[in-house]
Amino acid sequence: MAAVKLVFRAHALQRMFERGISVEEVRAVIEVGETIVTYSDDTPYPSRLVLGKPGGRSLHVVYADNLPAHEIIVITAYEPDPQQWEPDFRRRSKA
Repeated sequence: MAAVKLVFRAHALQRMFERGISVEEVRAVIEVGETIVTYSDDTPYPSRLVLGKPGGRSLHVVYADNLPAHEIIVITAYEPDPQQWEPDFRRRSKA
């Protein structure tokens, strides 16, 4: 099986820079994080929201799977806002 290539959209890189999130942290979330939402109808590729805690820091990463090209396309990455998410950062708050 071919190796999977990590591709960063310009938006993702800009947001990562603004938020102090490294490529290594994003890679760790993708490798060992937990998928909390799947967006199977997204186009041109299905995507997912993944929660990970590299170095103890909670991060959400949204990425799409371009399986034919063996690519993972990073769309954005952010620290979930405790005001908008349940304490486990797996579900949005009802408030």
